[in-house]
Amino acid sequence: MHAKELLELERRDIRALHYTWIAFFLTFYVWFNMAPLATSMLQTESYLTPDHIKLFLIANVALTIPGRVIVGMALDRFGPRRVFSILMVVMAIPTWFFAFGDSAMQLFVARLFMSIVGAGFVVGIHMTALWFKPKDIGFAEGFYAGWGNFGSAAAAITIPTVALQFFGGDDGWRWAIALSGLLLAVYGVAYWFLITDGPEVGTHKKARKSGALEVSTWKDLWLYCLFIIPLYGVLGLLVYRTQAMNFLSMTGAIVCYSVLVLMIIYQIYKAISVNLPIIKAGIPEDDKYPFKSVAALNVSYFANFGAELAVVSMLPMFFAATWKLDPTAAGLIASTFAFVNLWARPLGGYISDKVGNRRLVMLVYMFGIAIGFVLMGLLNAEWPLFIAVVFTILCSVFVQGAEGATFGIIPSIKRRLTGQISGMTGAYGNVGAVFYLFIYTFVEPNQFFYIIAIGALIAWIVCYFWLAEPEDAFGDEYKMSSVDRQIAAESQS
Repeated sequence: MHAKELLELERRDIRALHYTWIAFFLTFYVWFNMAPLATSMLQTESYLTPDHIKLFLIANVALTIPGRVIVGMALDRFGPRRVFSILMVVMAIPTWFFAFGDSAMQLFVARLFMSIVGAGFVVGIHMTALWFKPKDIGFAEGFYAGWGNFGSAAAAITIPTVALQFFGGDDGWRWAIALSGLLLAVYGVAYWFLITDGPEVGTHKKARKSGALEVSTWKDLWLYCLFIIPLYGVLGLLVYRTQAMNFLSMTGAIVCYSVLVLMIIYQIYKAISVNLPIIKAGIPEDDKYPFKSVAALNVSYFANFGAELAVVSMLPMFFAATWKLDPTAAGLIASTFAFVNLWARPLGGYISDKVGNRRLVMLVYMFGIAIGFVLMGLLNAEWPLFIAVVFTILCSVFVQGAEGATFGIIPSIKRRLTGQISGMTGAYGNVGAVFYLFIYTFVEPNQFFYIIAIGALIAWIVCYFWLAEPEDAFGDEYKMSSVDRQIAAESQS
């Protein structure tokens, strides 16, 4: 697939791709509508402090974690068209609550629920996989994600202007956020009527079981259970930080910790109950897949997308504080990190398609991320602003490329489980974001960049040993196992 094909709007698959990246763009636009307004909020709302903003940033990525897992399961059951439309409409509600909240607690709770909008990413990944062949999926997924991810850059560029110039006044930031929620809801309704789940009625393949990801061996089951723990355990960091800022009492914190433990136990129970009878009955060889590849992509996405979410959240404040810039200028310059999404993420997917070895592409990109964040860690006020922008763009090229390469691999691992695998891997991106933003509350920005570089290097090591090149990753059709054909026959009977 080539870039010029994106202009062939008479093709249904191309139109579906454009409809879907626009939906993703709007979810990211809403998701990151606070970061460029943080300075304005502090200036106009006397009850807010910089520590509140840092807490809101953690809350902004927290519930995306369980949200992406649940949405991934819903995708394999109900299809991406319904899930995406409903998600967009529903997520406009907490956006409006945040826009007009009048206390730190109200803003915190609204931001927490708003974080679920980040689950929209995995919906579009699944939809794109239904419309495109394995040989083209890297570029298609990369284009979808790259242009959709640009929503965060668009928010950084336009939200301050809308708030300060179009609306103006102390409540300008509120109306700008409310407007973004309205756009999301309107498009959510439109998306329902614009698209179908793939080119044919039977394109969407339902999973054999719902509630947990299917695995192939006992060893994979135990590894899967191990990887469930951080998905919910990392939310304990948010509970800790919330209690430390007196938003939550000790009793409330204990209740929250207990709920998280119960959620982990329940998810592990579901994983075992779904897979136990399947493994005992015996899984055909042609239906098996290596879960360690999913685990490697989880760790990789923790390090690349987790880093992006964390950096996009703090970069406007970093540029404003380091080079003494106003909010509009800082937001515009910080947007260069996400602006690169427009071409770097599609490039990562395209290279993944053309090189003929998706694993190698992933390893190169992950190593580049480590180098890029080391360079950003060197930045301070003594560096020319131009050089800081160059380092930011260079680092972003590797981050976005690695994300594109990640989702160039996922659809080829196990087609009928694409939604759940995308959900789990996508959720690990938010696990990384929560972890990194929690660390950010204790360190200086330069130290923060070095920590992210270390995370990328660890992910490179995990991918080197665990990530396997998927079968038929460059074919005209996705691999269909005997179980896939059986499920398809049952659904048609």
